[in-house]
Amino acid sequence: MNPLLSAEQAVLGSVLIDPGQLAHLDWLEPDHFYRPIHQALFAALRKLRTENHPAVATGGRVPLSWVTDAVAEAGNHVRGLTVVYPHILISACPRPEHAPVYGRMVLEGAIHRSVTAHAIRLHQAARADALRGEVEGALHHADVLAGGLEDLARRWGSEPRPAAPATPPPTAPVAPPSVRAEQVAEDEQILLAVLVERPKAMDEVVGWLRPGDFADPAHDQLYRCLGALHHRGEPIDRITVLWEAQRRGLLANGTLTTEELTAICDGVGPGGAEWLGEQIMRSSVARTAAASARAIRALAENETLAPGRLISHALHALEPLDEVRSRWQAANGHPAPAPPPASPTEGPPTAQVHAALARSTARPAARPSERPGPASTSSAARPPSRTHG
Repeated sequence: MNPLLSAEQAVLGSVLIDPGQLAHLDWLEPDHFYRPIHQALFAALRKLRTENHPAVATGGRVPLSWVTDAVAEAGNHVRGLTVVYPHILISACPRPEHAPVYGRMVLEGAIHRSVTAHAIRLHQAARADALRGEVEGALHHADVLAGGLEDLARRWGSEPRPAAPATPPPTAPVAPPSVRAEQVAEDEQILLAVLVERPKAMDEVVGWLRPGDFADPAHDQLYRCLGALHHRGEPIDRITVLWEAQRRGLLANGTLTTEELTAICDGVGPGGAEWLGEQIMRSSVARTAAASARAIRALAENETLAPGRLISHALHALEPLDEVRSRWQAANGHPAPAPPPASPTEGPPTAQVHAALARSTARPAARPSERPGPASTSSAARPPSRTHG
């Protein structure tokens, strides 16, 4: 038996048995349910409550019309729903007064699905940007994902604070798309050649371009050599770069060969260092966004991860992208935009958050004597189990 499916059935069953349980589920939305038929039923039940259906106001037996009217309303939005299915839902509900707990389980499943969907869209946007040499799509979807995580945190009743997982999710390095890999490698080689040929050009890029922005590990290490020489104020030419590479063990461990180093250092360096650095940064932003998306998706697909921890770990996985973004904006002379002030009305009320986090503490309730029967044989539904709070 699928736990999430059972939770969805139990929520709906509890509301069909006791319409008053809807008062404890205002924080739960129809789209938090996974199955479309469950979404339609929950939306129908909420609509009937809004329209002051007689079943909501009654203090005694729940009329069968509560079930039949919900089926009729939901049937306008989904196919295949019959009057038999609500009675299956009623049978699937152990105790209607535990509706907030069942709803919390439904919300937990919705959070995992939502984070997964956002991560997939971010990854697709990052790959598309990498193909086009752009960054706008990836950064936009990263903002959407971050905003979604904060909203989910409010709904779950936790603080949206980044936290590193004890065991990072397994992710493979993200390489540029093959159709762009050659262009990215060429830009990196040309930039390195420019920096060796015109060492003063280091001042144009050293403030915001980092070794990790290079896709090729060899180019990463060579830029580290140039940065070290620049930091120490030592001259930069093909001999000093070769010596620095040897001191770092790059020749001994095979990261670089003298032939590769000579080809870069003796290459013609056309173009400006700042422009080339910006091209490399574009590729770095897209790769970092794709890596963050893959890490977040791996977290979201871990069903053992509680929503609060999932949200915190996902925010932590976005931090490398935030760091690259800030340097990208510095390279383009655009300061990072200030985050919008949080609205005091955003998110569910505190009382509803507490309901979402409720545990299965039984509330005083009268033991019902019967459940709604088939439409053809029964005219009354099960007596409601009233809650007080």
